[in-house]
Amino acid sequence: MPSNSFEARTRAVVLLSGGMDSCVCAALAARDHEAAAVHVSYGQRTEGRERLAFEGICDSLGIRERLPVRNDSLRAIGGSALTDAQIAVPESHAVGAGVPVTYVPFRNAHFLAVAVSWAEVLGADKVYIGAVEPDGSGYPDCRPAYYRAFNEVVKEGTKEGAIEIVTPLIAMHKVEIVRLGLELGAPFDLTWSCYQREDRACGVCDSCVLRLRAFREAGAADPIPYAEAAARSS
Repeated sequence: MPSNSFEARTRAVVLLSGGMDSCVCAALAARDHEAAAVHVSYGQRTEGRERLAFEGICDSLGIRERLPVRNDSLRAIGGSALTDAQIAVPESHAVGAGVPVTYVPFRNAHFLAVAVSWAEVLGADKVYIGAVEPDGSGYPDCRPAYYRAFNEVVKEGTKEGAIEIVTPLIAMHKVEIVRLGLELGAPFDLTWSCYQREDRACGVCDSCVLRLRAFREAGAADPIPYAEAAARSS
C-alpha cells in the first residue's frame, strides 16, 4: 500500500468557521492529513450563513468527518458586536487603534477546547486554526504567544500530551493568504467573511474591507457577492 494512501495518513482536526482564512487553513489540513472539521455556532450575527459555508467547504475539500457544535455561553456573555445586537458593527474606517468591538472575549479558547477534546477522541495529533496576526483586526487571541501558551496547556491537560495546535497562516498577510488559497484551489466562492450580513457581504466592515483589499492586491476577483454600493467603492 502506498505511503500516501488515505489509510496511512495522519489525522488532524481543523477549526473551520467558513471564512477565507479558515478555508485556506482547511485546505492545508486536508492536503497533508486525514482531516476532520469543527464548526462552532455561538450566536454570531451571521451564524446561519457561516454554517452553510462550513458545509460547502467541507464538501469541496472532501472532509467527511464534521462536528458542528453550539456554544451559547458566548452569546449570553455578550460584550461583542458579533454577539450583542445592541452593539453596532463598525465600518472599517471607524475602527480605532485598540481592540475593536467585534472582538469576542476569549473566543478562541472555547473553540480550541472543543477541537482538542475531539482530537483526543479521534487520535489526531494536530489541531489547525486559521489565526492571523498581520493585517488582522488586532484580536489578542490571534497572537503567536497565545498559541505557544495554549500548546503548553494542551501538553499538560491531555492524556498523551502529544496534540499540537498549529497556526500555518499566523505570520502571513491577507494577500499572501489569498495567493496561497488560489494555489491550493481553495473554494473561496463558498466562504463568508462579513460580520453583519448573510445575503450579500456588506463590504464596509473590517473583515470585508481586509478581504477585498487582499483580493485586489493579489490581482484576483473576490467571488462572493457584495452589496452594490460596496462593490462600486471597492
